[in-house]
Amino acid sequence: MKTTELSLQRYFPWLLLVGILLNMPGLWLDVMEPDGALYATIAKHIVLHNDWINLFGDGHDWLDKPHFPFWMAAISYKVLGINGFAYKFPAFVFWLLSLFYTYVTARDLFNATVAKISLLLYTVALHSTLANFDVRAEPYLTACTIAAIWHMLNIYKGKHWLNIVAAAFFIACAVMTKGIFILITIGSGWFIFLIITHQSKQFLNYRWWVILALSFIFIIPELYSLYIQFDLHPEKIVFGRTNVSGLRFFFWDSQFGRFFNTGPIKGRGDLSFFLHTTLWAFLPWSAGLVGGLVYLFRYEKDNNSSRWIIYGSTLVTFVLFSLSKFQLPHYIVIEFPYFAIITAYFLYQKANDPILGWFAAIQNGLLYILCGLILYLFYITNIQNAWIGAVLAVSIVIISAFFRDKIVLRKILFRGYATALMLYIFLFVFFYPFLLQYQSGASAAKMISQKDGDIPVASYQSFSYAFEFYSPGGVNLIKNTDQLDDFIDNNPCYLYTSAAVGDSLMRSGIDAEIVSASQNFHITKLKLGFLDYKKRGKALEKRYLLYINDSDPD
Repeated sequence: MKTTELSLQRYFPWLLLVGILLNMPGLWLDVMEPDGALYATIAKHIVLHNDWINLFGDGHDWLDKPHFPFWMAAISYKVLGINGFAYKFPAFVFWLLSLFYTYVTARDLFNATVAKISLLLYTVALHSTLANFDVRAEPYLTACTIAAIWHMLNIYKGKHWLNIVAAAFFIACAVMTKGIFILITIGSGWFIFLIITHQSKQFLNYRWWVILALSFIFIIPELYSLYIQFDLHPEKIVFGRTNVSGLRFFFWDSQFGRFFNTGPIKGRGDLSFFLHTTLWAFLPWSAGLVGGLVYLFRYEKDNNSSRWIIYGSTLVTFVLFSLSKFQLPHYIVIEFPYFAIITAYFLYQKANDPILGWFAAIQNGLLYILCGLILYLFYITNIQNAWIGAVLAVSIVIISAFFRDKIVLRKILFRGYATALMLYIFLFVFFYPFLLQYQSGASAAKMISQKDGDIPVASYQSFSYAFEFYSPGGVNLIKNTDQLDDFIDNNPCYLYTSAAVGDSLMRSGIDAEIVSASQNFHITKLKLGFLDYKKRGKALEKRYLLYINDSDPD
């Protein structure tokens, strides 16, 4: 394997740097609706009201996700101000942390070369990069999960107290990000490893129980917050009913309730959902992952290896996700460090095997297919300066086509990074900026001057999380005409609403100025009728931001 190690030594830092840089442009783009903008708004409420216990979203007490990601965003707001970059930045820092822990985990379970390959794969995996732009809980959860596993590995090797505290801390942060189900992801690989290696006595080792006890201590802030907000107030209406326990929701309904579809938030599961989701979410390395899984099941003979800490966690988590009745594509991101390690080990083992030539050919084909798709999207959407993006995409393909390398593994990595370069330039320089101009709530909110922060702002029949987030202060969510009349009576004020409602108000004699008239589309649910610039007009909805300074029509 000497050739493989030398082939990476020169190019590894440069490819890693390119990969990290490709993840950064999305930090400066607007926060995208619905989830990202909702979470950003919840964190904004924490800062505006200096209330770190009660979570509010959609205009009411909010009970769904635990507090940790919102606390991180709120701390960032305190330092950087309330803006989209400040919301995304702490998640990006945790993603960088996950890169470090992916590397050291792969290094300690395999070797430094597998670790480097793993890191390069994970850095530009598609849905991981998208998660740094459309931030939810996954960057936090992924980092905390892989960090906890590595510190537990050190404890198993005899390195004790500092690692015990660190493991407990990261486990607690993971639990305060997604709930107690994450303990299965962290612990299942360890359980399988200890069983197949006949180390059942390890279950009685006091160190693991100390970790569990410390983890419980570290999540007390979460439990206290839920108790104060909900359990002390049974009169609050949550999920359409009273007597809702925040602690019960945290320990049961949000986790087991979703899994068995018995909780207040339901879904419809499909056993094949994460199979086809992984194939596109782990691009451009999906073919290598398939090869890695086949190699693992057919050729990995070392059943006594601590590598089963990773293998077991990967398989159990994937099966649980597939069996769950509540499924969303971004859930799979927490598996990416494991996917990267499994794929990297396969590529490392097969570095001198002619079969790797097939995977290099697949990487070539993927590059050409994505280039064709990008050119088609440039054509059908009529994005501004599309010709520049088209020239860049074609140039990357041509340069890649003329690049020759006798080392197949390096060729696979270079082709993958060429694909990532082409794809992420398209997404973050052209496509997402194009989409976000139709997220009218953000553009309308930015028309409200910061000096008008004391003027009441409301939305009516045109709800937008982005409008709530980007408005200077809080936003009133008006639900009926009586509330609308009362709000307008307290003019001057700003009102974000549909064009139909705005025109109706002005016809009735309300003295209102149209500050912003923008086109809106639900950009996370793309349809061909919207993407096709010739048909786009029919898919758009006009929305107004009105400045009302006289409510008396007489």
